[in-house]
Amino acid sequence: MALKNLRSLSKADLEALFSEWGEPGFRAAQVYDWIWAKGVHHISDMRNIPRSLVERLESSYAIRPNALAKAQHSEDGTIKNAVKLPDGLIVESVLIPTEKRITACVSSQVGCSLNCAFCATARLKRMRNLEPDEIYDQVRSIHQQGLEHFGRPLTNIVFMGMGEPLMNYANVLTAIEKITQPEGLGLSPRRITLSTVGLPKMIKRLADDGVKFNLAVSLHSARDVVRSQIMPINDAAPIAVLQESLDYWYRMTKRRITFEYVVWKGVNDAVEDIDALVQLCKRIPCKVNLIEYNAIGDERFQQADPEVLEAYVRALDRIGVTAKVRRSRGKDIDAACGQLANKTLPEGLEAVVE
Repeated sequence: MALKNLRSLSKADLEALFSEWGEPGFRAAQVYDWIWAKGVHHISDMRNIPRSLVERLESSYAIRPNALAKAQHSEDGTIKNAVKLPDGLIVESVLIPTEKRITACVSSQVGCSLNCAFCATARLKRMRNLEPDEIYDQVRSIHQQGLEHFGRPLTNIVFMGMGEPLMNYANVLTAIEKITQPEGLGLSPRRITLSTVGLPKMIKRLADDGVKFNLAVSLHSARDVVRSQIMPINDAAPIAVLQESLDYWYRMTKRRITFEYVVWKGVNDAVEDIDALVQLCKRIPCKVNLIEYNAIGDERFQQADPEVLEAYVRALDRIGVTAKVRRSRGKDIDAACGQLANKTLPEGLEAVVE
């Protein structure tokens, strides 16, 4: 009989299980603390649990942690992790250090199905969604790396790794619950940002569910004719529909959206591209991150001239919208935005590519 995943049980599930087994109620809190706050990898490591209960748990359940298959260290301090999941599939996570922050960039799916033309992950076949504990383990591992390599704990999390978080809605929200709870890492939701290509129905659902974390939208153009060419999802959710969902998000949460925006030469570097973004930003309380492009070997996409980025910043500044040019980290190890594609794996662990 296959052992069940102990971390798939909520605290209420544990309470019900132990009640059924005739165990005192406080055992559920103890076990829950071991698997989330202390992050044990084996049931036998739960030191204050009676041996009889440990053996009974081990007869039906197991803890299935991720494993670090490979870690690459950039000259700028960035660390890219190839994370081996319990079933042997690989995702990537990134530790991004700055003077004041240790940020974890984590994945939510194995591969991706959205086919954004400029993203290396889009070249991978989408295999499956990650489970909440598989997401949590990425975060906990980076927290430990921050302490080990920089003497500082994790401060921020961005769901900007492999996959579309809103296509794994329930598991991502459960993972965030575990990360933010006192029995987990206790991180403030305000220090978590979920980045999406823009799925209007799911953005509204986030607002309705009263989430406390931040929302970023991978936009890259405010013109349908351009955005549909580089992001096929725009055909199903054009700018006007996306805008309506973001209006709803702001009405419900009163929190600004962050637009993530890469500028490419000959793609979205014309005056009309700047004007379209300005008009969108006039209607939606937001800030804009202009992101340096990180090459993935596609000649269609070339970094725009610095003068164009400056023109974007000036135009947005004139309407009172904060716009910053974000320099990429970890480019020398393919760890920068849009580059996660399992290009460097340990021997025997191959990327799954269509």
